[in-house]
Amino acid sequence: MRVAFAGTPEFARVALERLHAARFDIPLVLTQPDRPAGRGMKLQPSPVKQFALEKNIPVVQPRSLRLDGKYPEDAAAAKQALEAARLDVLAVAAYGLILPQWVLDTPRLGCLNIHASLLPRWRGAAPIHRAIEAGDAETGITIMQMDAGLDTGDMLLVERVPIGARDTTGSLHDELAVLGGRLIVEALEMLACGGLTRTPQPEDGVTYASKIEKAEAAIDWSQPAEAIERRIRAFDPFPGATGQLAGETVKLWKARALPGRGSAAPGTVVAVDEHGIGVACGDGSRLEVLELQRAGGKRMPFAEFLRGFPIAPGQRFETAA
Repeated sequence: MRVAFAGTPEFARVALERLHAARFDIPLVLTQPDRPAGRGMKLQPSPVKQFALEKNIPVVQPRSLRLDGKYPEDAAAAKQALEAARLDVLAVAAYGLILPQWVLDTPRLGCLNIHASLLPRWRGAAPIHRAIEAGDAETGITIMQMDAGLDTGDMLLVERVPIGARDTTGSLHDELAVLGGRLIVEALEMLACGGLTRTPQPEDGVTYASKIEKAEAAIDWSQPAEAIERRIRAFDPFPGATGQLAGETVKLWKARALPGRGSAAPGTVVAVDEHGIGVACGDGSRLEVLELQRAGGKRMPFAEFLRGFPIAPGQRFETAA
């Protein structure tokens, strides 16, 4: 089978690597244009592009795929490349561009998407973050036959993964990336022999995983400790959950919600001991903070952090601006 690939970040690179290792014929890779990154803000290729170049796979980087959009010349060049590739399938993972109907219609067997949720729950841009934030007990990978809607296509393969009490977006991302790579290979092998069954998504249970905005990083201390603890895990490694203490923005990377009820105002430091930094939250609940980071510093266990940033009971975390 001739399988082109469209994807951009590390999650997608893992899938492309598995497809290459499985010896599929990959005539073309689509990925986002190089972006400035690092202290020097130099243009950096995406992880998918880096892998493709290492394996001498041709790469196309359109700014848009809309023939009637802002960059029609990019879309036209991509169309020419895709048509010339004589594709059986286009495999897609976290590409970042909407695929118009002409792209969906170009491969002989259509486009298959690797989506990091149990559809129809968490359609959209940030399914891993939102599953952890919401307190879901499980997530997984859905291999989906793409259509013109937002993650609305028929399901082809589904595998479930439990969300552990200490899972972060980073840890779950890595697990799901490996699973997605395995499942897309299985799906394509089954498709080659006509063994895939298409199952329409149920109409009930649809939720949308909106893009993570930096403004969401600010902790609302009036929320219960369990909700704050989930958000801290959901926003690790990006964008990080933040609080304002003694005039400085501090990131909180690890914490646990404790049982019991108190009367201190939300955000108030109620204990600093060998177990952690206890902070009052909404409904009288309490969060024990275990790992923090100052601006420009590194992530530290709370005991190490306190040596350079003393914190005492009675101080108060505010919601960071």
